[in-house]
Amino acid sequence: MKRLKTIPFLRHNRAVSYTVSAIIITTTTVALVLVAFFYAYQVLERQRATSEFEIAKKSILAFNDALENVAWKPGATRSTRFTAQYGNLRLYPNQDRISINATVNGSTQLLSNDTRPGLTGVIAYWLSTAYVTFEPNYESYILGSSSSVISGSADSYGRAVIRQQVGWVNMTLDYRVRAMRTAVIDVNGVKTNYVDVWVIKLVIKTDPTKPLSAQPQWSYINDFDLQAKSLNVETVSHRFNVTSQTSAVSVRIGSAKPSTVPITLEVSGQTQVVFNVVVAEVQVNV
Repeated sequence: MKRLKTIPFLRHNRAVSYTVSAIIITTTTVALVLVAFFYAYQVLERQRATSEFEIAKKSILAFNDALENVAWKPGATRSTRFTAQYGNLRLYPNQDRISINATVNGSTQLLSNDTRPGLTGVIAYWLSTAYVTFEPNYESYILGSSSSVISGSADSYGRAVIRQQVGWVNMTLDYRVRAMRTAVIDVNGVKTNYVDVWVIKLVIKTDPTKPLSAQPQWSYINDFDLQAKSLNVETVSHRFNVTSQTSAVSVRIGSAKPSTVPITLEVSGQTQVVFNVVVAEVQVNV
């Protein structure tokens, strides 16, 4: 019996089929490997960025401690290490105006002007929502609260809040005003209430060629030390005759709503109140 010979055309088609199958399998495998690689890379990048964000929180809180430690000691300096590979740290000079009013005998008295304490800077860390994201309009305070004025001696001046905007999550640090009655002294037969108002003003370098309304923000990345240096502490006093025990100090920082704390005065006979506005200027730079 004769064996049938394979037709050459069929042998050729079979060989081509094996080659095409091998190419398809190889291409598919490479594509899957690349997809897996890029997915794993993106996951790793998000993990690293999330870790940086958590470290930035700790750095913000540590810098606040350093700044409050030197604020009332002219010439004192401290610094905090920051790392910003995925996000960036921004310094905003003259960002917010601090306005301070006192209520005396039912009338409003201005305790601030354009220079005392005037404008203050803001510190902020920014990170893309591609790495860390919360719900829209997210807002959470990791230090302090929304109030611009505090009355207790134990509260921190610092106020740090995380907010989400379109495309970005930012963490800002600014400083509240402390107001409280500190003493009542009889001065030559006049009962005198002393109310101290403490203000921390952040001084960040400006561009002298540009007006205050168009000052640049300074942005920093990589590893660096953020320094706080106390430049000056100045006190300005305001004295008023009083007949009412009810008083208050109201503070507005930037465009936020004013915050108010009540101040109870001791009143008997001839009585006065002295508001001592103590402003510490702290330079912040890298």
